[in-house]
Amino acid sequence: MSTAEIKREQSETVRKHKEFLFPAVATYYQEPLALVKGEGAHVWDDKGDKYLDCFGGVLTVSVGHANPAVNEAIINQVKTISHTSTLYANKPQSDLAEKLAQITPGKLKKSFFTNSGTEADDTAVHAAKLATGRHEIVVLRHAYSGRSATSLSAMGHSNWRPLPPQVSGFVHAPAPYCYRCPYKLTYPECGLACANDIEELIMTTTTGEIAAFMAEPILGVGGFIVPPAGYFERAVEITRKHGGLFIADEVQTAWGRTGEKWFGIENWNVEPDIITSAKGLGNGVPIGITVATPEVADKFPGLTFSTFGGNPVSCAAALAVLKVIEDNDLKKNSAVVGGYFREKLDGLKDKYQVIGDVRGMGLMQAMELVKNRETKEPDPQSVLKVFEETKKRRVLVGKGGLYGNVIRTGMMLNSTKDHVDELIEALDASFAAAN
Repeated sequence: MSTAEIKREQSETVRKHKEFLFPAVATYYQEPLALVKGEGAHVWDDKGDKYLDCFGGVLTVSVGHANPAVNEAIINQVKTISHTSTLYANKPQSDLAEKLAQITPGKLKKSFFTNSGTEADDTAVHAAKLATGRHEIVVLRHAYSGRSATSLSAMGHSNWRPLPPQVSGFVHAPAPYCYRCPYKLTYPECGLACANDIEELIMTTTTGEIAAFMAEPILGVGGFIVPPAGYFERAVEITRKHGGLFIADEVQTAWGRTGEKWFGIENWNVEPDIITSAKGLGNGVPIGITVATPEVADKFPGLTFSTFGGNPVSCAAALAVLKVIEDNDLKKNSAVVGGYFREKLDGLKDKYQVIGDVRGMGLMQAMELVKNRETKEPDPQSVLKVFEETKKRRVLVGKGGLYGNVIRTGMMLNSTKDHVDELIEALDASFAAAN
């Protein structure tokens, strides 16, 4: 294919995207990318340009594009049976449910499979209400939980809400956002004011008895906001005092992403009654999970159905992903490479005043950009500039935060220090060019 033909094909792909998809299906970059190939830590666009992928389709490609072991599991399953629906049992689904019971913390045992994080969170909300007989749920400001009517009502971001809340009963607690503490306090002298406020929130805006407290261990779309030590212990204590269950939304933080542990919530000394996840479990294949204690799961009505929930191909892929993580000790790698990455990001912060905060765990690291470190005025314009500059250097990163001023990364769990060095070199040059 000639260069002219490649360029024409590229423009046709983007043109059709803009003409035939909802405008809400937004794309990154001034000149959007059309990706055609992925292998390991890299992707290629339809011009033939190769990029280091440091966002993984929003922390979803966890063990590398086209991972051979995952591909083999998918192909073998497609050759046997690719769909059953939940009206029939299938071995990959049963085996995955057993595996999840083994690796999830505490007393979690029974799984409900869906297609996405949105559905996983919806299932958790329904399960909590059914198990407790209550309706109201405490969620966090800056939280993101999906795009259904229920999930959008739980949303803590106005820019992700196309409609007002469609489902009643959600109340929003202040986020444990230490960099922008809503109380203008400093940890630990604050005494965990954000966690303590949950009690007053329950007593003043609900019936006093709640169904659940649902929170991401690290607020993902919110800009990788990491709660301080002790936060979840206090928040869950208050939740259970008022009759509620604790739902850990692990859509972004699970599968070793935060380093060493399977789940992000394991970095705090609490046990969830329900865990939800999706994304990295499938390495790009659609899957959502809701895992609950038997006490919760057994109160869910017996007649329910998910056409593609527990799909044998998705479940076979998920089992292969978990095996790759275990066989290659990728939870440890996430901690080691993530620690190295954090040191390099802290170095960039020392060098560039626009970087107000660096935060995250493992291979879930972010930088919040500000116009002034004293005022902390958000600087989304610099994010856009750095985005374009890193793209020029053939490196892809993500963004987020309520103000659009956070650069997010989601490197593969099997990333190396060489990959980190390549990313840091691109970021360093991009910050220099953007300022």
